[in-house]
Amino acid sequence: MKTKRIFIDPFEDLGFAKVDLHREIRKGFPEVVFAEGKTGHQACAIGKTILKINNKVMFTRVNSKMAVILKKEFKKGLYYNAARIFYVGIKKPVSGLIAVLSAGTADIPIAEEAAITAEIMGSKVLRIYDVGVAGIHRLITFRKRIEKARVLIVIAGMDGVLPSVAGGLFAKPIIAVPTSVGYGLSLKGVTALLTMLNSCAPGIAVVNIDNGFGAGYLACLINQL
Repeated sequence: MKTKRIFIDPFEDLGFAKVDLHREIRKGFPEVVFAEGKTGHQACAIGKTILKINNKVMFTRVNSKMAVILKKEFKKGLYYNAARIFYVGIKKPVSGLIAVLSAGTADIPIAEEAAITAEIMGSKVLRIYDVGVAGIHRLITFRKRIEKARVLIVIAGMDGVLPSVAGGLFAKPIIAVPTSVGYGLSLKGVTALLTMLNSCAPGIAVVNIDNGFGAGYLACLINQL
């Protein structure tokens, strides 16, 4: 009696990391390296392993010190300072449209993480920043441009109300991103998170606090359906 062979997606064991070599085959994009908390040696070793198989590699949460280390190892890599993203490889041809809205200027780093992620993965991005509810007329001004997008990423700290407002105005899937921007009882983004989770506007999904990467990735998947 023959036993069935179970296929296991390959990975490379570096000791400190088990690098997924088939992520792009399964998901359409290679494993992304979260650089924060890793040493320069670890980040470079993981990146080289991914690049060898997939011809592209993306690092998130890259501070300026790590960017210098990565640039020495990956000469053709690009560092997106505002987004804290380092990318090696050719971007996919862009299609569709994702609108990235931020409530305030202080939310731009998270907004850029979302926007750059989506662009690298093959989506066209419209950026509209600093259109929070304290001056709601600013958002209304851009209504026609926003309506052309297939997906909205709406980013806000403090009270976190902007996604609910957008949910009442636009018939688009909305990915809400709470940020840790705010005073005292903003609780480093918890207040914004709870506001977004309790939104009465339909069509809103919420990612974790400051998770611009997760929002950009999900928006790109929706945009490419």
